[in-house]
Amino acid sequence: MNNTSQEIEITVERIPTGIEGATEADDIFISTRALEMINEIRRQNNVPDNYFLRMGVQGGGCSGFNYALGFDSELDALNDIEFFVRDTRIVVDRRSLFYLMGITLDFVDTPQGRGFIFSNPNNLPTCGCQG
Repeated sequence: MNNTSQEIEITVERIPTGIEGATEADDIFISTRALEMINEIRRQNNVPDNYFLRMGVQGGGCSGFNYALGFDSELDALNDIEFFVRDTRIVVDRRSLFYLMGITLDFVDTPQGRGFIFSNPNNLPTCGCQG
């Protein structure tokens, strides 16, 4: 019996954070599958063109925060940073940007579940839930 895990290669778009001293490993990565699903959700739900995708972190979870993802139309010119990936406008608030450094946003559709996942190689598990 072979117990080796099989890595699935994904194609990603890179978002340089623009933070002084950050390296390419600190960029935010979004898989093409996630981008396709974001645009599909936008079409299915008739999300207006002036709405953008907001990525961020919110308080909660056993590690102190949860990742957040949703459509928004309220831009805070002092605290938000805009990025463009293909035809998708993405906004991240300055506080969340540091917590998103190095993450990969992907979309999975497996027998175990379907949805967006944030993978952060910098996070070490802090409890049994891997949160």
